[in-house]
Parts: sequence; structure tokens; C-alpha cells
Amino acid sequence: MVSDRIGDMLNRLKNAGAVGHKSVSVPYSRLNLEILKLLAEYGFIVSFEKNAEKVTNFIDVVLAYKNDKPRIRGIERVSKQSRRVYKAVKDIRRVKEGYGMEVISTPKGLKTDSEAKKEKVGGEALFRIW
Repeated sequence: MVSDRIGDMLNRLKNAGAVGHKSVSVPYSRLNLEILKLLAEYGFIVSFEKNAEKVTNFIDVVLAYKNDKPRIRGIERVSKQSRRVYKAVKDIRRVKEGYGMEVISTPKGLKTDSEAKKEKVGGEALFRIW
């Protein structure tokens, strides 16, 4: 059993893109579903669909490619189970000069770094993606 569901999902997305897979299945959780909504909104994935036909619930994710290269070039997990990282609004910085984004869990839900800064709300920094 995997103890870090977010880290597991991010690794599956990155590894599937690195070897050229068109889609990948990730374990279902409400948090994973919300993260995938953000990734789809910003073009890192094409689409996702909950697949309840299997014994355990999974989400089928279609990866995005641009010029035969995966849109997800790198992922860095910030908060881990052993070390949580919280950021105030003043501490939120752009990722890769604006080419990437940081996903932050705020009291108003999951936000990207730019959305959190615009709404003046901080929270737990989950991961960076570019």
C-alpha cells in the first residue's frame, strides 16, 4: 500500500510521459481528482475519467504532448509526509520564470501559485510542475 498518494500519482504521470505512453491509470482519491482538474485546466494533461469497472477505483489520465514531447517535463514534491511546507502569500514565488506552477492547498481549495497570490491566501505547498 502506498502511503503518499499524491507522490505516487505524480511519479506515474512523469514516468508515463518519459517513456511515451499516451495514458496512465492512477489511484482514485478526491484530492487526486482535484489535482487532475488543475493539471487539465493548465494543459499538462488532456483529460481524465474515473474508471470504476475495476475492483479498486482508478482514474484514467490522457497525457498531453507538444511536438512529440510530454508537457510534463518535471515534477518536484514540496510537502512530504515527513516534512510539511507552508507558505504565506509573501513567500510564494514563480516556478521556472512562469513556465511552471506550484500547487498550494489553501483554505479556499487547491490553487496555483498565481491564483493564491491574486486571492492573497497562503497554505501548504504540495508540488511544483513544469
